[in-house]
Amino acid sequence: MAPLLVALALMTLLPVSEQGPHEKRLLNALLASYNTLERPVANESEPLEVKFGLTLQQIIDVEWNDYNLRWNDSEYGGVKDLRITPNKLWKPDVLMYNSADEGFDGTYQTNVVVRNNGSCLYVPPGIFKSTCKIDITWFPFDDQHCDMKFGSWTYDGNQLDLVLKDENGGDLSDFITNGEWYLIGMPGKKNTITYACCPEPYVDVTFTIMIRRRTLYYFFNLIVPCVLISSMALLGFTLPPDSGEKLTLGVTILLSLTVFLNLVAETLPQVSDAIPLLGTYFNCIMFMVASSVVLTVVVLNYHHRTADIHEMPQWIKSVLLQWLPWILRMSRPGKKITRKTIMLSNRMRELELKERSSKSLLANVLDIDDDFRHGPPAPNSTASTGNLGPGSPRCSIFRTDFRRSFVRPSTMEDVGVGHHRELHLILRELQFITARMKKADEEAEVISDWKFAAMVVDRFCLFVFSLFTIIATVAVLLSAPHIIVQ
Repeated sequence: MAPLLVALALMTLLPVSEQGPHEKRLLNALLASYNTLERPVANESEPLEVKFGLTLQQIIDVEWNDYNLRWNDSEYGGVKDLRITPNKLWKPDVLMYNSADEGFDGTYQTNVVVRNNGSCLYVPPGIFKSTCKIDITWFPFDDQHCDMKFGSWTYDGNQLDLVLKDENGGDLSDFITNGEWYLIGMPGKKNTITYACCPEPYVDVTFTIMIRRRTLYYFFNLIVPCVLISSMALLGFTLPPDSGEKLTLGVTILLSLTVFLNLVAETLPQVSDAIPLLGTYFNCIMFMVASSVVLTVVVLNYHHRTADIHEMPQWIKSVLLQWLPWILRMSRPGKKITRKTIMLSNRMRELELKERSSKSLLANVLDIDDDFRHGPPAPNSTASTGNLGPGSPRCSIFRTDFRRSFVRPSTMEDVGVGHHRELHLILRELQFITARMKKADEEAEVISDWKFAAMVVDRFCLFVFSLFTIIATVAVLLSAPHIIVQ
């Protein structure tokens, strides 16, 4: 019993709070005749001013003055403010017009702080989901502007005047840094709009959230790997065709780039309003790699051509064996390619065509000179081994000289038919061997020309595609509004 008596004594000594009865009496006096449907103004012809603000931490700030909630604090024990549930008071029906929330209003109903001068402060937290048009033209170097439009749903501008609380826009002091987006700002603007449904003007406050995508992730995980893969495609033009891996390398790089692009496609926004900048770049690189595979097939086709199947056209000789090697500063062993040698070669070909056109028909058919039709060649003249045909005059002269070198003139009449046949067979064998050697040299020369043409195409593709990759990469980076945002 002693501890209980001590506790009762202490309770009687504590000061009694006088706020409870005064707040109760004040609430009964204020809410006795209060109507939540009544717009709290002294004169119905005047609009009620509502100050609206937004803090970028899931908080909105609404403040107005209620004419019916004023009192003298001295009459109620110095009570200067009250916390009243919003369903007991009139509050402006300010909602977000472009809300995408299922319940349309995603705020949590908190108490309204009412002061003795009639000012009411309503700060409901919530998660706001709005509809926003996304422009992906410069993805991933893009800036996005998303509007959040707040306004009264039923009161027009003549009844409720919505005023921007801070001219600078929303409060960004409590914003938590995001890893994907960089916040540029959140300006606000007051708008007065007359809709088609109603003649009265309606006031709204629109906050524009300006954000910029951080590009460091996309730069090192998408752009750099794509540039490296495209650079590997350029190495295929430096690989010798005889290695057998030239086409395999190109196809492997094409397949690896295709798999990589499938991963990238999952990152890109799935919209058809515009083509993203990154998608344009990847399509260019994909086209370049596919073209390199096609040209690799052309190079291999040129490299393995032979004289008995393909004949090199004159335009290929002029372009791939003369002018293009001269532009690319290429040379062949034993053949110096300069502008002077090219012009001299073309001049010699023209003279040869004129000379052949001036020959007689028989000389052109037999590919011999006109002098052989009139007599033996001059002693100091040299006959080409390519004109040793079985029925050509050169062949008869060579056969006569060959007989005279082996048979004495005094005994020519006594040579038997067998010896004459053997000498004739030996002559034919020499002619056959000479023709085969000449044909082998010509075929080797043609094969060498085709291989050099393939080498020229390889070198040309290396320069062109290297230049294309550099220009495409630089053009994409320079056309972007910004490059790296950490």
